[in-house]
Amino acid sequence: VGVARALILTPKLVVLDEPVSALDVSIRAQILNLLLRLQEEFGLTYIFISHDLTIVRKLCNRMAVLYLGKVVETGSSEEVSARPLHPYTQALIASIPQPRVGGRRAADLASIQGELPSAFDLPRGCRFQSRCPHRMGKCAAQEPALVEVAAGHSVACFLHSDATAPEAPS
Repeated sequence: VGVARALILTPKLVVLDEPVSALDVSIRAQILNLLLRLQEEFGLTYIFISHDLTIVRKLCNRMAVLYLGKVVETGSSEEVSARPLHPYTQALIASIPQPRVGGRRAADLASIQGELPSAFDLPRGCRFQSRCPHRMGKCAAQEPALVEVAAGHSVACFLHSDATAPEAPS
């Protein structure tokens, strides 16, 4: 019903905010397949807001990762998923459950350490600094700009502002 209501006026752009988060797995898959079919049939553009990066990767061509309302990384969904550059994006991807391989238990899921800053009283500098394992002095004083580091892949992090930045984990 929600999808039908959104499409009744034949829009070209549809904003979907956590559209499948409260659904069980089988219904979720049906809705996602419906959205993909409708996108192709009607030439729709979606802005898909979700915490589930697995779904974002499947449904979206490009993604933007936000932390406390600020874009910290953008790029093709494949590129950002395969080579996350911002420590927050890396932590989000590391927290995705992986299936068991060869009967072995999957590695423990990563968690983001530190206190979540108040969205009403944002910290000076980088918004992720209180939780970042790579925090530097300038992170507290300066907010990093969103900079293109590869064709179509941008990140707002001082780790990637010079050639000595460490590689993203694989």
